Amino acid sequence: KHVVDRSHKGEPMPDKSFTTLDGKPATLKQIAGGKPMLVNLWATWCAPCIAELPALDKLATAAKAKGVMAIAVSQDQEGKTVVPPFWAARKLGTLQTWLDPENALGFHYGTGTLPTTILYDSQGKEVLRVVGALEWGGAEGEGMLREIGG
Repeated sequence: KHVVDRSHKGEPMPDKSFTTLDGKPATLKQIAGGKPMLVNLWATWCAPCIAELPALDKLATAAKAKGVMAIAVSQDQEGKTVVPPFWAARKLGTLQTWLDPENALGFHYGTGTLPTTILYDSQGKEVLRVVGALEWGGAEGEGMLREIGG
């Protein structure tokens, strides 16, 4: 079950810092590089997140071909100790993940629910967010991707 929230439409990407798997700082704006972007907040302990990740990985492949970035940002407090082995075990190939053990993005978005996915246009403005798991390979997910240019 998921809810589509458009009440934040037009809000800019936050400048909150999180890290790459090897500990280098990153921000959404740096990663997006002026492209539309899908940002998924997830955690290794979140059953709906785990169920959603394979569909997001497939979507990331299709999105990349259309010039849309798709990333996942772990909200696990254990960060580097749990995320890389989890990711490797699931053989997620295209979707890339980052670490946010301080939950800077989760707090920014004010979501107490994982997964939460935020879609941005090429100007870095929020178009919509999905709170809860969505079957991204379906018509609804594909339609949302088209809304941001994919």
